[in-house]
Amino acid sequence: MKITSTAFENEGIIPSKYTCDGENINPALLIEDVPEDTKTLAFIVDDPDSPVGIWVHWLVWNISPDTTKIDENSVPKGAGQGTSSFGTVGYGGPCPPSGTHRYLFKLFALDTEIDLDSKGDKAALESRMEGHIIDKVMYLGKYSSNE
Repeated sequence: MKITSTAFENEGIIPSKYTCDGENINPALLIEDVPEDTKTLAFIVDDPDSPVGIWVHWLVWNISPDTTKIDENSVPKGAGQGTSSFGTVGYGGPCPPSGTHRYLFKLFALDTEIDLDSKGDKAALESRMEGHIIDKVMYLGKYSSNE
């Protein structure tokens, strides 16, 4: 399984358009080589460099395994979204208080559908994914806010 973005290279700088300094929309993401026995896909985007612990930027689940692209500023049809560390449902772009932070775009192939509503947070999603992960890949972006 593979995930890439047309907006930035793996381990590259995330353009400000996709951050709190810009339009604050999700970048386009490309998905390839999903395992045949995948029932759904899930995304977790988080920042492990936050001074308050891991900061969650986006939770998406029940993405069709046939999905090959998530367009910028969009959510795949039929997918659910959870509550980020910003306290909102949906994508919240990079917005580090200082320094350069890493943003991990983690894609999971699952053998099940996720039963979770939009109040669900990362812990709830990870709990429901436990024991159901067929494959997992990660794509990394970096960003420094305007200091």
